[in-house]
Amino acid sequence: MSKHAIITGGAGFIGSHLVDRLLDEGGWKVTVVDNFHPFYPRAVKEANVLAHRSHPSYTLLEGDIVDEETLDKAFAMASGADTTVVHLAALAGVRPSIADPLAYHRVNVTGTLKLLEKARSNKVAHFVLASSSSVYGEDPHVPWKESLTGLAPISPYAATKLAAEQYTRMYAHLHGLNTTALRFFTVYGPRQRPDLAIHAFFKKVIEGTPIQQFGDGSTRRDYTFVDDIISGVRGAMDRSLRTEDGRGAFEIFNLGNSATVPLRDLIAAIEKEAGRKAIIEVRPEQPGDVPQTFASVEKAKEHLGYVPVTGITQGLRHFHRWYDEMAAARSTVNKP
Repeated sequence: MSKHAIITGGAGFIGSHLVDRLLDEGGWKVTVVDNFHPFYPRAVKEANVLAHRSHPSYTLLEGDIVDEETLDKAFAMASGADTTVVHLAALAGVRPSIADPLAYHRVNVTGTLKLLEKARSNKVAHFVLASSSSVYGEDPHVPWKESLTGLAPISPYAATKLAAEQYTRMYAHLHGLNTTALRFFTVYGPRQRPDLAIHAFFKKVIEGTPIQQFGDGSTRRDYTFVDDIISGVRGAMDRSLRTEDGRGAFEIFNLGNSATVPLRDLIAAIEKEAGRKAIIEVRPEQPGDVPQTFASVEKAKEHLGYVPVTGITQGLRHFHRWYDEMAAARSTVNKP
């Protein structure tokens, strides 16, 4: 009997890579729920799912995770003990969340709660939540370990992710739902959203337009290549779920590269890879941005077999190759 994965946000950057992995493995029936939110052009996601649409084990449901009818359709295909939910759908981004916190709460908190209810009532085997390194806020005790307490997010986006984690923990405790929360650290790679730093910087360096550098370039991020993230997600999906006293399993795992790169060094690495100098406009630091992210991945290594293998230089090379392929494809399409 094939296993079933319900993947929310499965037409997006990380989700479409996970679909690739499951369909390549075989033995999986994959149901994707995605609303093609206009945060960035629809054509980007259409390109992500183009190869999936013809696969006999793939179903795409276009709809919102807060919509009952959409969720009913997705879970109607569920087979209880053979189904894993991987919840990747979210409104992302620190700065947009400050402008519209209610929309972020609706999707990231209410949407997660609705999914948890459906997972509980359908008795699914495992619920995997995509969380974020932003939940750690400005905690100075790096590298960040999952055992840190007193987390204090500094943006609405981060607060919604921590709230989603708490609801997930609660459903394990109250309802016996097996759950896992994965804290992603600055994921990049082919198909990355066009608004995110590496994609936006590459485009501007290649086109000779200015990069907006917020702050003095000293902020540091734990950049994690998407293939490494997918390996961690697969490890989480397959992890042994030990329960006792009727409670569901719940664990939190960091998925990062466990190395930090200053913003100025990232820009320099992009310049080197692109073979062009960046035009840099220095802007004030932005509210909600944290000074650093840095993951401890020892727990994920022990329990998920997670070992990130892609450094920033190699990852940027992979991204550049994809970027050039997409640019060539657009050029061909636009020729008269």
